[in-house]
Parts: sequence; structure tokens; C-alpha cells
Amino acid sequence: MKILEGIGVTKYFKGLVALKDVDFYVEEGQVVGLIGPNGAGKTTLFNVITGAFPPTSGIIKYRGEDITGLRPHEICKRGIARTFQTPKPFPRMTVYENILAASIFGRGKDKQSPNINVEITQLLEKLGLDKKSKVPASNLTIYEQRMLEIARALATKPTLLLLDEVLAGLNPTETLWAIKIVKELRDSGITIFMIEHNMRAIMSISDRIIVLSQGMKIADGKPEEISHDANVIQAYLGESYARS
Repeated sequence: MKILEGIGVTKYFKGLVALKDVDFYVEEGQVVGLIGPNGAGKTTLFNVITGAFPPTSGIIKYRGEDITGLRPHEICKRGIARTFQTPKPFPRMTVYENILAASIFGRGKDKQSPNINVEITQLLEKLGLDKKSKVPASNLTIYEQRMLEIARALATKPTLLLLDEVLAGLNPTETLWAIKIVKELRDSGITIFMIEHNMRAIMSISDRIIVLSQGMKIADGKPEEISHDANVIQAYLGESYARS
């Protein structure tokens, strides 16, 4: 079942084409990777999906409902949450307070819970932040900031989670921890749509991969197909990756 679908998604910024006639879909229960060179339109697509930017043309559907043009908080309350490439916590608030704010303001009425403190404690433990709950967000390491981004998104009770370069800046050990968390989220029933430049990681974790280049979709398929696609090799991966 398609949980998310885009039809002819196009976005212009004062005449500059950021996305052009992009058709895509995400199947429920999968991890779908979104890759491509810098400036390909990946984050712009996430911004259009989540309502930060309205598309110039095209349609975004979530669970069959047309959500094109809805505001970010309306989309979030329907079950779509995201992280940002550059973490955007409230820096002076503690880790716990950041997650609490997301829980209060990011959920639809049908997702409110009297056990919100218990849920936040479970999120802190799941993401390894339980010992940092009273620490201001500005004092966290890069890895901890990225885990807080995920925790804030999960606090809204999403069924679809958009991850924007969640592995960026992590060392090899942290990368493995983060991949493990993504897999656990997928196994818990959350669908994942993720932008990533770590090719070995995204190839290992994704059920399907979509490739953008210069605002257009140039490939869509299983990881092994994408890794041998001539257009993808030329536009992004390079011959050295294809031979490895």
C-alpha cells in the first residue's frame, strides 16, 4: 500500500527549477532512500511534502488524501514527521522539554495520551538520551543532537518519518548505532523515507531507492539496481563506487 505519493511535483524559486515533474511513492512499512548530488532537490522535496514550501504544481497524497498546500502543523498531526539536516532544537530548553513540546504541539487530538511522561521516558531510553534528559539541547554532541531530532519527531506519533541526513557527521560507531535505530523503527511499524549521502549505509538499509539529479528523478529501484544504473553512476555514484 502506498502511504505517500507525489504526482508531477514541481517547485520553482524565482525561475530556478528545484523540482521538475517528480513522480514518487513510498510503500507502507518500507525504508525508502532518497539520494543524489548536492542541489539535486532532495531536501526541497521533503519541504514540499511536509508543507514548508507549497509546490508550484503537482499533488502530494498521504494515505490517499490530497495534502497539497496544507500547513506543516496540519501535516504533522496527520502522521508525517521529519528531522532536519541541521538539527533545530530549542537550544536553551532541556532534552526532556524539547521532546515534551513536540508531544504537546505535534500530535493530533486522537493521539493525545495521559501517559505522556512515560512515553517520553521510553523515547529517551530508546535513543540513549536518558542520562541527558536535564541537559540543555545546546550542550549535546552532534550524535546526541541527531538522536534528539529523531526523538522529537517520534514524540508526534508519526506513521511516516522523513529523515534528512541523520548519519551526517557521525563516526563509524555512531553510524552503526543510528542504523540500528532506523531498523528498529521500521520493524516497529514506522515507514521511513530518508535522505542520505552515506552510500554503503543507505544501500544496506533501504528496500528501495529514489535518485534525483538537477531536480528530476533519474532512477527508482532496488539498491542493487540503483548501484549499477548507468545514469546514476554518471550523475552521482561514479565509476569507483560501481566497481567496489
